[in-house]
Amino acid sequence: MSRITYSELRRLRGLRRLNNGYVSVPNLNSGFSDAQFEPPTPKIPWKALSLAAFLFLVGTTLLVVGSLIVSGYIDTKYSDRLWPMIVLGAIMFLPGAYHLRIAYYAYKEYPGYSFSDIPEFE
Repeated sequence: MSRITYSELRRLRGLRRLNNGYVSVPNLNSGFSDAQFEPPTPKIPWKALSLAAFLFLVGTTLLVVGSLIVSGYIDTKYSDRLWPMIVLGAIMFLPGAYHLRIAYYAYKEYPGYSFSDIPEFE
């Protein structure tokens, strides 16, 4: 931490004081613009979002069909496919729903959510 010298203190005494006791320091141009420090708008990762939508839709379908087998709306001769459908549906549904939720919140510009939170792949 640097200490203020006596000459700097004398220079600051001549500055205008505000009501709350703070001193209004003149704005010095440092050569930087505010736009330099703003993050660029992230690109929308369309490939990752299409994969998330695919995982969400297929996972939802598998979970619904598995639930219909459990409830008896689909013939019980397909009961050997019950647990693989439910497990695979859950494995596909969860990441798809998670990334679509992030994309929705980023689109609506909720604080703390951005398209850069969704991983991109080539």
